[in-house]
Amino acid sequence: MKQFKIAIVGATGLVGRSVMKVLEERQLPIESYGLFASPKSAGTVFSISGKSYTVEELTENSFDRGFDFAIFSAGGETAKKYAPIAVAKGCIVIDNSSYFRMHDDVPLVVPEVNFEDALHHHGIIANPNCSTIQAMLPLKALDDKYHIKRVVYSTYQAVSGAGKDALYDLENIHGSVPLKKFPYPIYNNCLPQIDVFMDNGYTKEEMKMIHETRKILHKPDLKITATTVRVPVKNSHSESINVELEKNFEMEDLLYTLKSFPNLVLQNDTSSSLYPMAIHANGRDEVFVGRVRRDDSVSSGVNLWVVADNIRKGAASNAVQIMERLINNQC
Repeated sequence: MKQFKIAIVGATGLVGRSVMKVLEERQLPIESYGLFASPKSAGTVFSISGKSYTVEELTENSFDRGFDFAIFSAGGETAKKYAPIAVAKGCIVIDNSSYFRMHDDVPLVVPEVNFEDALHHHGIIANPNCSTIQAMLPLKALDDKYHIKRVVYSTYQAVSGAGKDALYDLENIHGSVPLKKFPYPIYNNCLPQIDVFMDNGYTKEEMKMIHETRKILHKPDLKITATTVRVPVKNSHSESINVELEKNFEMEDLLYTLKSFPNLVLQNDTSSSLYPMAIHANGRDEVFVGRVRRDDSVSSGVNLWVVADNIRKGAASNAVQIMERLINNQC
């Protein structure tokens, strides 16, 4: 079996570290790694599958060593500059930033939902936004059977999605030192703003969810609205999703449809207060769905509560899963 060489860009960040952990767990046919980050992080040493690797400064020559894949988790400007260089050196790039997501010639992929799109890449595959990824599994299950007419998102997003400085702000419970990430304290508070505000009053995060959902589901005219909120939870995003369907449904059939979808775990027993929670999704790669109930305010509507680990399935694991399936296609 062929052995692959993998580059990890942004190796010292939250997502980069998780990428290494997931790769180690999945035991893919990998010969060696190259770890890259900013100059200040160069020299950091990580162990992957018992072998030590030293983080190097990312430069224009970093991809000269014949890497097969590169997983980028280093922000849009880094991806913009270095991803094309990696592709020119024969590398397939899977990028976690938002930079390439809406490019027409770049597939935006959740493996359980639209992996076929990844097969038509031109060297770069985009990883969707963390809040979008977890929503796609239940929405794809419902769309395939009942055809989605409209989606209303309300998200409750964990602090880890905003990086290390955000986690620092969460731990600053007494407000005794200046905040590093948020405009207001996140401890004991909810912030109805993720990313910057756009001219239409939505935040950039909300518009990401709208545009990315349409692209992944191949429904460019799908009616969607979103409100995204940062909550004082360390890790794992929760989402309330209201879905209006074109076809009528029986609840038993709908629950079976959700339960049968790959990597989607149904937790929906109100008699024993069983429903998805952030503390249980933490460290897992599955997406959890529960609180499933009919919305009687429309002719065929349903409410869902969806939870997933935003650093793993919402970023690192999704990227690794894309790479794993591409490797399996080549072997």
